Amino acid sequence: MSTTPLEQFLARVRADPLLRRRVSEAITADEVSLLAQDLGYPVSGSDLLRFSGRTASGVRVTRIEHPGEYPGRYV
Repeated sequence: MSTTPLEQFLARVRADPLLRRRVSEAITADEVSLLAQDLGYPVSGSDLLRFSGRTASGVRVTRIEHPGEYPGRYV
C-alpha cells in the first residue's frame, strides 16, 4: 500500500510529541505545510484543507473556520 507525503507526515506527527505540539499551535494550513516541508514532505496548505475531516495514522485533520475566509473555497 502506497502512502502519500501527507499521510507520511501525519504518521510522523503522531510519533513525535514536539512536532504534534508545533502543529497544534499553528494558525493556518500554510503554517502546517511549512513544518512538513521543512522535514522534507512536499505537502501544501491546500492538501491539508482538502484532507480536512479525514484521519490517517491516527491523526485527524480538522479545518478551523476563521472569520473572513471564503466558505467552500477548498472543496
